[in-house]
Amino acid sequence: MELYNQLKALADKVEQLKDQIETEESTKHAFTLPFINILGYDAFNPTEVVPEFTADLGLKKGEKVDYAIFQNGDPILIVECKNWKQDLDVHNSQLFRYFHVTKTRFALLTNGIIYRFYTDLDETNKMDEKPFLEFDITNLKESTAKEIEKFHKSKFDVSKIVDNASHLKYTREIKSLIDQELQTPSQEFVRLFAHRAYSGRLTATVLDEFKDIVSKAFAQLISEKVSDRLNSALNKEVEQQKIEEVVVDEPKSKIETTEEEIEAYQIVVAILRRKLTKDRVIHRDTQSYFGILLDDNNRKPICRLHLNGGNKYISIFDDNKKEIKEPIESIDDIYNYEKQLLNTVENYVTE
Repeated sequence: MELYNQLKALADKVEQLKDQIETEESTKHAFTLPFINILGYDAFNPTEVVPEFTADLGLKKGEKVDYAIFQNGDPILIVECKNWKQDLDVHNSQLFRYFHVTKTRFALLTNGIIYRFYTDLDETNKMDEKPFLEFDITNLKESTAKEIEKFHKSKFDVSKIVDNASHLKYTREIKSLIDQELQTPSQEFVRLFAHRAYSGRLTATVLDEFKDIVSKAFAQLISEKVSDRLNSALNKEVEQQKIEEVVVDEPKSKIETTEEEIEAYQIVVAILRRKLTKDRVIHRDTQSYFGILLDDNNRKPICRLHLNGGNKYISIFDDNKKEIKEPIESIDDIYNYEKQLLNTVENYVTE
């Protein structure tokens, strides 16, 4: 996922530079503007990104928000930036006022590390008190990057983001509530399970006892689920290794890699360089075919080349990893399958 990789690169930059950043202005230039650029907006185009955007509040003139991102002549996102050392909790009221006097449906409050996206789900043209999306760029998950991508210039759609914002907001709230209940179960939560498990009268003493039982039961259940998943993954890994040892390992003495196969490998590398570094594209010759793998992993075949017989073929893989064998006249025809090769790699990277 290209956007995720770009955000990770920015996160690395944040970690390296933050201790040298002293002011709010430096935070904007070092952290916030690069984020805006990653979203596909040209920070140096004043028709697209407007710094110090005027947001007059009634009789109070001259109020300005740090940036406003425009699309088709209308503001689509206002951005308020703070020094990376500052706590954002004390600054959302300022953004709340700006939101009310602009046409935008979205607002972003950030200190270059924490990002909080807001909209008006509760009341039209009135910014919600809580963000529908919040993340720490130095601890970014791929699932979050997919939500951020919806704000990219090439994908921006107000109605789709607003519809999804409601789902994100309540999912976030429920996850927070579940976490609170797991840490410190409320009486209502304890009563729910005690009522089903205990046949006697639920006195205060019984509920106190069940509070500890419920907490431990959930902790054990989560631990067991994690353990089961790990064991299942390890078992699959072992089984796959056994299969690979049987299928892939072949007598080296019977395998001869030809100059044509190496040239074909170099063509595949050239195609994939826009997505991958060369060291991640590995060739492995067998008696049956010349294989090209991602990260030298047999479960991530990029393509297989059959060049030593009377007829030449390339095997490519669809989204379900099904092998499709295609005839080619020469290795130059590999360029005809550029789209399929890039798509195969993209599927592996986003797994």
